[in-house]
Amino acid sequence: MYNNKTFRSVTNTPNGEVSGDTLFHYHQEGSIVWAEYSGGAIVKGFLIATLRENNCLDMRYQHVNNQGELMTGQCHSTPELLADGRIRLNERWQWTSGDNSSGESVVEEVVE
Repeated sequence: MYNNKTFRSVTNTPNGEVSGDTLFHYHQEGSIVWAEYSGGAIVKGFLIATLRENNCLDMRYQHVNNQGELMTGQCHSTPELLADGRIRLNERWQWTSGDNSSGESVVEEVVE
């Protein structure tokens, strides 16, 4: 479902660092999903997730931002199939570094 798909952020709460300039490149082997991401305030990031019921993702992420800080967090992503066949991920996340705040974001599949 997620292998070789690219996603871009559509919305994010203000305490997040991901923006519309951030691209996520997803891979999948069985129930393991991972991605590399960068762009905007993110210099380099990685996430790893396990596939859950209804193709939801239970993930952990880490990245280095453009201020040189190593940031970490956890996220639960719920997929939604759009009318044009693309995938939208509705995400609830929380930092496990910094202020430990939480937020919500939406990323959508980019058709290349």
